[in-house]
Amino acid sequence: MKTTLLITIIVLLGYATPAVAQTTEPIKFGNFENWVTRNIKESGVIGGHTRQVYEIAPNATIDGDKPYVNQGGSPWATSNIMAKVCGITKTSNAVYPDARETGGRACKLTTKMEECKALGIINVDVLVGGSIFLGRFFEPVSSTSNPYSKMEMGIPFTRRPKALQFDYKLKMPPASAGRIYSSGFGKKKHLDGNDQAEIYIILQRRWEDENGNLYAKRVGTGRERFSKTTNGWVNKHQIPVHYGDITSQPYYKDYMGLIPAEKSYYARNSKGKMVPVKEVGWDSADATPTHLMVMASSASGTAYIGTLDLTLWVDNFALVY
Repeated sequence: MKTTLLITIIVLLGYATPAVAQTTEPIKFGNFENWVTRNIKESGVIGGHTRQVYEIAPNATIDGDKPYVNQGGSPWATSNIMAKVCGITKTSNAVYPDARETGGRACKLTTKMEECKALGIINVDVLVGGSIFLGRFFEPVSSTSNPYSKMEMGIPFTRRPKALQFDYKLKMPPASAGRIYSSGFGKKKHLDGNDQAEIYIILQRRWEDENGNLYAKRVGTGRERFSKTTNGWVNKHQIPVHYGDITSQPYYKDYMGLIPAEKSYYARNSKGKMVPVKEVGWDSADATPTHLMVMASSASGTAYIGTLDLTLWVDNFALVY
């Protein structure tokens, strides 16, 4: 009798024990309520129009073709750029502020074709995927070669979140849309199969050698691709962060692997020079990171490949602990 009573008490106490509560910490400016509007006049030979280029930072307006540097402590950069090629000023904008039905604003990312045509001077079509990431983009862009060298990916960070949380909505074009490769030089190539949108969180432990080369080991990984049109917004979606070598885990996908050397992201070394960050292996599951990378994009995989009009909306980015 006493044994039965003891077991009953233990079971009841077990049911009464509260679950460990999750806490969320918003990523600064990750609610996309604040935007900089840049009014940039393109060169006369391509029409001379003034175009709006948007950045995620405290509300402001910037007139003129001034190279953009992150404003007001915002950690976010975008694929929106000002380029100067062969003396011609051209802009590209594939990331926009957009109103939510319930109020407030969100971030809209879309895949589009940017054209730059001036008779006898330049004739360029570049496929652009709308992307946002923690880091910085360096302007003006002077060519389409090695796009990663123009992006400083990641911010200093030493914590270990459980997940990345956000709201999202996706509009996927019909399967017949396929994919296009267009880097601005040569003919466009049409490829089978639609592209996918992608969101990821990557934690790295980086170090620098005596020659200024940067290396990293992968501490934590959370990466997901999206291919189906949603029925409105999906709120508080979470991508869990998995620590250490995950290649033998059942949830592992090829795109969650280490970053190939030829696709290395760039960062500034201690001398201020932009160099590739070579990801050389998986770190231990209990390692402390030095840098955090978060990216959302309406395209995945290789630069200048995507599905036209594939559109991803995101809002309310936060880290879960």
